[in-house]
Amino acid sequence: MHYDKKSIDQLDRVTRLKLINSVTGIKPGNLVGTVSESGHANLAVFSSIVHLGSNPSLLGFISRPQTEEVGHTFRNIRQTGFYTINHIHPEFAKKAHYTSAKFPSDVSEFDACELSELYVDNFKAPFVKESVFKMGLLFKEAIDIKLNGTVLVIGEIENLIISDKAFVNGDIDLEESEGVGISGLNTYYSLKKIDSYPYARLNEIPKF
Repeated sequence: MHYDKKSIDQLDRVTRLKLINSVTGIKPGNLVGTVSESGHANLAVFSSIVHLGSNPSLLGFISRPQTEEVGHTFRNIRQTGFYTINHIHPEFAKKAHYTSAKFPSDVSEFDACELSELYVDNFKAPFVKESVFKMGLLFKEAIDIKLNGTVLVIGEIENLIISDKAFVNGDIDLEESEGVGISGLNTYYSLKKIDSYPYARLNEIPKF
């Protein structure tokens, strides 16, 4: 199958969404937890979270253009300055998926999708209790992407809560922690580790 730009542009909206959302391969599946100034908790699934640096510890994610129906996550982050990122695991992947529905801003996806809010050490945003891999972030910067009206939201990790079973020989093992990946709009994958290789140095490249 070969799609040139013309054939991509001529695809119907849903087909194009599914196709282009899948071309990057499997992406990390996470739930972002926030709370509004008025105290309404919000939870939304994201597959766009990326590592931006380790010192300081920065992560970014893409927020879609805001409307009355969507954009509650970024709106809450701008209001309070805090949010959480929580790995999705197989036992609640279906519940996590349905947080993507367009709930009104005064309806908590935690309640609607039967997931549990967890507040830790007075951090001002809710974690997902069911997740064994949780991060609390402080909002640092938003970069507008003018090409399509999206926003790159950047935060610094202030809390990192990880199950002991996620560590294998000092490294984080996402198979052991049962992290979930996402492709396209609605397809979820479990992760299986292939191998672990040493840091790549020119004088240590093996013969293949």
